[in-house]
Amino acid sequence: MIRKMGIDWQLRIRMAEKGMFQTTELVPLLAERGVHLSREQVFRLVTQTPQRLSMDTLAALCDILACEPNDLIRVEVANAEVRKTVGEQPVSRPQARRTTIRRPGAE
Repeated sequence: MIRKMGIDWQLRIRMAEKGMFQTTELVPLLAERGVHLSREQVFRLVTQTPQRLSMDTLAALCDILACEPNDLIRVEVANAEVRKTVGEQPVSRPQARRTTIRRPGAE
C-alpha cells in the first residue's frame, strides 16, 4: 500500500471569512509584519498551493487572519493499493528467450 500525501491550502477561504476578497489587500498587512512580497508573489500564494513557505510568512498570515497553521494547511492522506496479482493466482514472469542476431550477407 502506498501512502500518498496531499495538501489542501485554505488561505483563500480564510481570507473570505475575514472579508478579504482581493489578494492585494494582503501586501501591506504582510509588510507591516516584516514580510515583503510583491503583488504577483502574494497572488500566487493565495491562488496556488505553495511548495515551500517560510515560517515568517506562515506566522504573519496566521496573525493577519487570527487563525492557527492548521486552519491554513490541511493534510490529506490517500492510501492506494498496489495490485501485485490478477485474480487469485500470482502473476508469473514471462519466459526469457535467447535471441540470435543475423546480419544480412554474413553467414
